[in-house]
Amino acid sequence: MSAASDAESARRIAKLERINAALMAHVERSMDQQGSAYSLFQTAIMLEGRVRARTEELTGLMHSLERSNAALVAAKEEAETANRSKTRFLAAASHDLLQPLNAARLSVSALADMPLAPEALAISGQIERGLQTIEDLIKTLLDISKLDAGVVRPTIRPIRLSDLLHGVVANFQRIAEAKGLRLHVRGPDCVVVSDSVMLGRIVQNLVSNALRYTASGGVLIVVRVRGQACRIEVIDTGCGIAPAERALVFEEFYRGEAEMMDSEPGLGLGLSIVQRMAATLDHPLVLASRPGHGTRVSLTVPLGLAPPEAEARLGPVATRLTGAKILVVENDPATADALARLLRNWDAEVVVFRDLAGVTAAGDLAPDLLILDYHLDNGACGLAVAEHFRGGSGGLLPVIVTTADHGAEIAAEVAALGGELVHKPTRPAQLRALLTALLA
Repeated sequence: MSAASDAESARRIAKLERINAALMAHVERSMDQQGSAYSLFQTAIMLEGRVRARTEELTGLMHSLERSNAALVAAKEEAETANRSKTRFLAAASHDLLQPLNAARLSVSALADMPLAPEALAISGQIERGLQTIEDLIKTLLDISKLDAGVVRPTIRPIRLSDLLHGVVANFQRIAEAKGLRLHVRGPDCVVVSDSVMLGRIVQNLVSNALRYTASGGVLIVVRVRGQACRIEVIDTGCGIAPAERALVFEEFYRGEAEMMDSEPGLGLGLSIVQRMAATLDHPLVLASRPGHGTRVSLTVPLGLAPPEAEARLGPVATRLTGAKILVVENDPATADALARLLRNWDAEVVVFRDLAGVTAAGDLAPDLLILDYHLDNGACGLAVAEHFRGGSGGLLPVIVTTADHGAEIAAEVAALGGELVHKPTRPAQLRALLTALLA
């Protein structure tokens, strides 16, 4: 019994030990799990703190960025306001500057028509060239201001390229011949889509610049069609442009080291205008040059699908305006006097008034043509004089409207009236040709 009892006790002890070991293992696992959960809890708290700190930091940065953006917007608006003010100031100043310049050019032209000694004629020519330089500078500065301010809105339409390019060549042919240079156009006739005035100015400035820096050889305008685009290239055999200067030639008033070669220095604004107008029209502009060999400037313009409508062309210009009765309304005394003298030199009969009141007070007038200044005293408009004569006769007399303002609104008003717009300073040759055509 004793041995059996001992064996039973041993089995029970062994069983209890196994149970105890299992319980201890379970307890240890439970403790390990609780420890892991606690560790995870601590980690979660730590990460939450980091996330909160980063969120606060990002929030602070966002607020700072918002304040910076607000400051940038305010600065941009201030700059745009200043730019618009500059444009308005330049437009007003250019009108005031071009008014006496207009009178001076008309007076010089009238003087050149008089019998003068050769020396006096030479001096008159020098004065004319000086006035032309001043006019070009004022107009170019105004153009740059308008382009920078973004107030220029191109009028995109189909353009017969050959007409435009041959017109440019005709304008510069005499200058090229005086320097012993060749000036030609080569390439197919095609229609492009662009603004005719701005595209013409770009090509004119490129040709003028090429002629200025070319001493021998010539300038060639080449037209190449590539797919749906047309590339206009102005190629010269001039001095070329050094690599260090190529990024500078499009800057204002930069004329290059070779400027000393030319007895007629430019203003250094031609290529600056070219770059701005090309950007406004979205026409890619590329310059390539080899010092000592010449320069090539390429402008890429989209091709048009249909030719533009044929434009009326003026017939031959007569040389005299004998007996024509011309009524002039001009509030600037110097301009009025110079214009009247010039017209009388052309054998026209001229009467001059300052405003509509003077015209109506004069009574019975039967002019053949009106030359009207758009801006008169006290905010009056010269177009009212045209309306006055139309109301009296039932028809509209030929009208030339002069102004130094290049605004599109004025051009639209004059076109609606059926008149011809001439921008000051008035070019005597242009005025004479226009008068002859209107009086024919």
